Amino acid sequence: MSTSQIVQTPRLAIHTLLAGPTTAPPVVLLHGNVSSSVFWEPLIDALAANYRVIAPDLRGFGRTEARPIDATRGMRDFSDDLHALLLALDITGPVHLLGWSAGAGVAMQFTIDHPAQVAGLVLESPVSPYGFGGTRGADGTPCHADYAGSGGGTANPEFVRLLAAGERGGDNAVAPRTVMNTCYFRPPFRVDEAREEAFVGSMLATRVGDDFYPGDLTPSPNWPGIAPGTRGMNNALSAKYLNVSALAQVEPRPPILWIRGTDDAIVGDACLFDLGTLGKLGLVPGWPGDDVYPSQPMITQTRAVLETYRARGGRYDELVLSECGHSPHLERPAAFLAALHNFLAGN
Repeated sequence: MSTSQIVQTPRLAIHTLLAGPTTAPPVVLLHGNVSSSVFWEPLIDALAANYRVIAPDLRGFGRTEARPIDATRGMRDFSDDLHALLLALDITGPVHLLGWSAGAGVAMQFTIDHPAQVAGLVLESPVSPYGFGGTRGADGTPCHADYAGSGGGTANPEFVRLLAAGERGGDNAVAPRTVMNTCYFRPPFRVDEAREEAFVGSMLATRVGDDFYPGDLTPSPNWPGIAPGTRGMNNALSAKYLNVSALAQVEPRPPILWIRGTDDAIVGDACLFDLGTLGKLGLVPGWPGDDVYPSQPMITQTRAVLETYRARGGRYDELVLSECGHSPHLERPAAFLAALHNFLAGN
């Protein structure tokens, strides 16, 4: 069982779940967008016998102090927060990082910022190194110079409204519970009732607004008419500010394990959260076509960066789990844990 602690740092007070012996090798778990450390609880319990597990709520999520997200820094607010947390916990040596979805972007940024402090890097269903939305090609070329089609304006406004209203039901197609069960997981997978309630509560703890989720927006003359603002989570995830392709050049080079599901609805080469995909399907009017605004090839972009990493002397392994969505650690826990234990033990 984990313990819950508010850890005061010079940057902000960070709510953190802690488990395992303080003398054991540290493993840091970084959650994704519209979630919190609560989504790690089953994995924390599985790791605690052998590792010191640290699972913070990122800025803007869970029970961490509400401090605005400066989107123009990409993932650097979160990377700096994590560095401050580790120092506050007297952890100065190497740690293993496991980042899920947006949390993988934080893990990659931290590895760029502090490569000597990373013993191993696990990327679970990671956001592309070139952010979320608005880019094309393996090298993350922007579809438009202003990165239109990414950022705070891309969130479904009804989902944002229901999130802010604390909606716990599942009747609405874009209610938080429904989104979790149809997009975080591959249907028909469901967690048990008590866990589901905890996860929905975790989602509803997300701070909503221009400084948090989803962030502000800027009108654009380019399709689909919106471009990133400068504040909040979804802008921090825009390729205008998030580019962690420098991971390929870090030294020293920690080993990397990339784990993903075959049926991920959120991260893919033609995912249904990408406006290029939605435009092609006719769900966003005025789509200018594949030659101007194709689907972002998220998997292809991640692989390109990791292949460059390998070519420069780094090591990475990829595990693809069948019949699995965006949350392998929950949907395929035995296979996920076996791969994770093997990776941690070998590094």
